[in-house]
Amino acid sequence: MGPRPCLWGATGRSTVILSQALGKAQGQSIEGSVDDIHQPELSAGPQTTDGAAGLAALEAGPAFPPPQPAEVCSCHRVQDSLFSSDSGFSNYRGILNWCVVMLILSNARLFLENLIKYGILVDPIQVVSLFLKDPYSWPALCLVIVANAFALAALQVEKRLAVGALTENMGLLLHATNLATVLCFPAAVAFLVESITPVGSVLALLVYTILFLKLFSYRDVNLWCRERRGRAKAGGGWPAGAPAPNPSPSALPMASGDKKVNRGLVQRVVSYPDNLTHRDLYYFLFAPTLCYELNFPRSPRIRKRFLLRRIFEMLFFTQLQVGLIQQWMVPTIQNSMKPFKDMDYSRIIERLLKLAVPNHLIWLIFFYWFFHSCLNAVAELMQFADREFYRDWWNSESVTYFWQNWNIPVHKWCNRHFYKPMLRRGTSKWVARMGVFLASAFFHEIPLAWIVSRFFRGNYGNAAVWLTLIIGQPVAVLMYVHDYYVLNHEAPHAGPSSLLPAP
Repeated sequence: MGPRPCLWGATGRSTVILSQALGKAQGQSIEGSVDDIHQPELSAGPQTTDGAAGLAALEAGPAFPPPQPAEVCSCHRVQDSLFSSDSGFSNYRGILNWCVVMLILSNARLFLENLIKYGILVDPIQVVSLFLKDPYSWPALCLVIVANAFALAALQVEKRLAVGALTENMGLLLHATNLATVLCFPAAVAFLVESITPVGSVLALLVYTILFLKLFSYRDVNLWCRERRGRAKAGGGWPAGAPAPNPSPSALPMASGDKKVNRGLVQRVVSYPDNLTHRDLYYFLFAPTLCYELNFPRSPRIRKRFLLRRIFEMLFFTQLQVGLIQQWMVPTIQNSMKPFKDMDYSRIIERLLKLAVPNHLIWLIFFYWFFHSCLNAVAELMQFADREFYRDWWNSESVTYFWQNWNIPVHKWCNRHFYKPMLRRGTSKWVARMGVFLASAFFHEIPLAWIVSRFFRGNYGNAAVWLTLIIGQPVAVLMYVHDYYVLNHEAPHAGPSSLLPAP
């Protein structure tokens, strides 16, 4: 029996050819190898190649050259573990799914524990009491109705400014008085009228805050139009960097990325002062934007299926938020009053962490409900084509980026009516940005934004932003509820000095 060829790592085809060539050259028969079983087409039939032909085939080399032993036996190479940052691996979808499953299971346990401890607390009828104390007194609704007077006052001032019946200084004074009243009047009513509820006050103040921002933009844009008209009469051009409030028909913006919505759209262009009408004003007041334009981007039709989906989401998420608040948050907040009163810090932290999960879940639901479902439903009804109400704030690596992208209508307003006017007046970009940040994020976010931007980057910054959202909001909720509880429930039963610290 002749020597067998090395079978290390060779394929079936190269093994058979090499074995047959060697066997024929030595006049010996080669028994079929194991690989012949898997390659019947190579071993079947008579072999007609003689020894000389076999040697010639061997000298010419096989169809597949045999691998070297060092290459065949090597199974290691330089590489990093997948969890190492140098590996470049980024597909953690399975771990993400595991986190979602664990989150669902842990919250399901908490929800079941809540049901066993408190029973079913969801009562949709009880929600009415949050808006009304006295069924014959509707102060919050009356406040919202009275808001029309301030909007009509702004329209009348603009009409008189357009025809020259008022000077610009007098118009500025009237607008400033009107806007100051918009801010102060509802706050005074909410503070002095006892029949108004906290929820009713919040809704009324929200309406007046939105009205203030809209009327501020309404005044600014009409002022720009008058300045442009004056420059046109004087033969001057429009200054560089200043906003153009009255675009040409070709410059009208369209809804980005949606060809079907804008296909065949023919929009009538409105010029100043033809925009000073009740129809134009109230379209702007109800449109889901804070920035006024003479010609808004419009969609050609109302998509009924899209609108029905958004309305269904509004109804469903409204009931879900009410149920989660009544069943999950209210008992936790009620149980947190005694630790706050006793200043038991360990119990306060425990209550805070227990409130963090339901509060954050409700906040996420509220975000989707308001910024996606509600605003898209209103935009669809009014054929308002600019639907950019939010950006990817969930990828924020700094608090500043979060505030710039989670509420686009407010960010656009701050950028258009606060940031750019400050730059045109010669203010540095850093001061202008800080001013916009103060207007949008308020004072309590300044230290937090500095800490996150200074010490956290990349994924760590994103985790820090999420942590501030999850923990920061429950702290604010507990503080507001504690102050309301002390002022409205303990004060009538305590002496005037009982709330003061002991000497």
